[in-house]
This record gives sequence, structure tokens and C-alpha cells, in this order.
Amino acid sequence: MNTKVTLAGVELKNPVMTASGTFGSGAEYSEFVDLNRLGAVVTKGVANVPWPGNPTPRIAEVHGGMLNAIGLQNPGIDVFVKRDIPFLKQYDTKIIVNVCGKTTEDYIEVVESLGDEPVDMLEINISCPNVKEGGIAFGQDPKAVEAITREVKRHAKQPVIMKLSPNVTDITVMAKAAEAGGADVLSLINTLTGMKIDINRRTFAIANKTGGMSGPAVKPVAVRMVYQVANAVKLPIIGMGGIATAEDALEFLMAGATAVSVGTANFYNPYATVEIAEGIENYMKKYQIDDVNQLIGCVK
Repeated sequence: MNTKVTLAGVELKNPVMTASGTFGSGAEYSEFVDLNRLGAVVTKGVANVPWPGNPTPRIAEVHGGMLNAIGLQNPGIDVFVKRDIPFLKQYDTKIIVNVCGKTTEDYIEVVESLGDEPVDMLEINISCPNVKEGGIAFGQDPKAVEAITREVKRHAKQPVIMKLSPNVTDITVMAKAAEAGGADVLSLINTLTGMKIDINRRTFAIANKTGGMSGPAVKPVAVRMVYQVANAVKLPIIGMGGIATAEDALEFLMAGATAVSVGTANFYNPYATVEIAEGIENYMKKYQIDDVNQLIGCVK
């Protein structure tokens, strides 16, 4: 039975990976999860300098998921290279580094710093607010998506994954822009913008007022967007958004994703990733499917 999938020439032992920002860089979860059993570990976003993140409270539970406005807190690329990459190299899994920035130059600095590091792919988080453009996220303007993709590709030595924001009118327009800029892979969806109000305190539940909504409630939106993008571009897709079970992951594969990322589920079930990988294998045995690639995009 073959569970291997390939993304831009990088072979994963199975299609299950972690979603950025929900798994640290793997160290905390390694007590629960054998990282060798994952297709890849996707790190928390890394910037060129340390980011303190947003004021607290930064997380709130909502029906069917959670809101977060962590603000991409991270120790910066220097600490990441010294501490996190050596840790992950102990394991037989692919390393995908999520990159964030406030300007194009910020992204490039991180991408160049990672050029000679033993990481397999770069995932570019274009939901970051573009400081020079007054705070609109890079991922909400197709021209900006194409431009940042092209610029990152010029400097990157590893394959480039562009992570698309769902907070747009038409996700396929953004996907085509990333493809035009030279992206190797797309990942979607990032979180949906949401809000919660604490009626007893009569104030916002999160200090930032708005946060990114993730968890099971966003899954139908995410599956729809993955299906649309899979039918609009020729790039492989990493699907994510509310995946908590093998059944959820299989929906994404059938909609056209080559691999899947597990995010919010890690918070309430630290074993989720491995359980999902096993569940996909059990499904393949049950239906006598000898190659997971037969499931990818099988629903037209």
C-alpha cells in the first residue's frame, strides 16, 4: 500500500502534516507524537526579527472552533536556525518553514537566511498585513500576491508554498495570481476573520478585537475553496481548515488536495495527526485502495 505523495519534487511518506502555528516547531508535541510518523512538520511563522505578538487575551473559544490573534509571535530567524532546525533534523520527516513579514524585504531576508539550511520547503504566509500598503494583507490583492510570489521565488533555494487567505471575494483569483508568480505549491485555507464579544464584561473577547477563526466550523468553506482552486490551477495543494479526523482529511484529498495540514485539532487532541494518518491507511485497506494518489481529486 503506497501512502507517499509528492509536492514539487519533495516526497512525503504520507499526506499528513501539521498546520503552522498549532504545533510550535514540534518540540512540545514530540512528547505525544512520534514526529517520524508525519509526512512533514510545518513550523510556526518565522520573521527576520523577533515579534512580540499581540496584547492578551489572544485566544477565545467559539462554537465549532476558536479565534486567535497571537500576532505571529516568534523568536526571529537567528534563534530558529540555532534551536529549531537542529531539533527537527533528529527526525525522519520533512521540514517546512512558515515565513512571515511586514514588507517584501522582510520575507526575502528570511528566505535567504534559510537558503543553505537543511529545510525541505518554505510556506509563505501572505495573510500578514503589508505595512507599506497601509496594512492590507499581501494575500488580499492579486497583484500583491503575484509580486510577492515572484520576488520570493527569485531568492528561494527550496520549493515555495504560497498560503492563501480565505478573506477574499474569489479564492481562485488569488490562486491564479500565485501560480502566475511562480509558486510551486499552494496551501489553503488560512483562518477566517471573526469576532467574539464578552457580554458580561461588555467588551471584545480578544484584545485585538478580531481574530482568525479555525476549527471544525470552517471545514465546509475550506473544502469548497480547495475544490475550486484544484479546478482552477495546475499546482499541487495542501488542504487545511477544520481537519480533526481521517474522514475530514479524506474529504480534502478527494476535493483535490495532495496533502493536508492538521491545526486546531492539535490543541484538544495532541495525537490527532498520527490518528489521521492511521485512519487514512485503514480507509485504504477497507476499500482496497493500494495508492493514496488514487483518491486525490477523485470527486469531480
